Amino acid sequence: MNLTTFGFIFTGICLNALAQLLLKAGTNAVGAIHLNQENWFDTGVQLASQLPILGGVTCYVISLVVWIIGLSRVDVTIAYPLLSLGYIFNAFGAWYFLGETLSTQRLLAIGVIIIGVALLARS
Repeated sequence: MNLTTFGFIFTGICLNALAQLLLKAGTNAVGAIHLNQENWFDTGVQLASQLPILGGVTCYVISLVVWIIGLSRVDVTIAYPLLSLGYIFNAFGAWYFLGETLSTQRLLAIGVIIIGVALLARS
């Protein structure tokens, strides 16, 4: 994988992770969502009016385009497992920006992911 291809893949992963963090920030502002026949439309409007959610959707769209470009240049058996880097970015982003907890078990799981990605990168 050359640097340009890695750039597309990595950018897609980062944008996808950012999208998740923005969506979570938007839902934090709204609170727990409980849909039923009476409130589904109003809830949809409330969610669609949240700037973090709009930003998250935008990041998803851009990440999809960038990911497709990267995927056209590398085997899916290499690209898809690299998406697990998004778990790492999201875990630390949620801890730093959203105040979520990173327990010892979660940190160990992140370590396992890092080892897997390193093994994959060497193949």
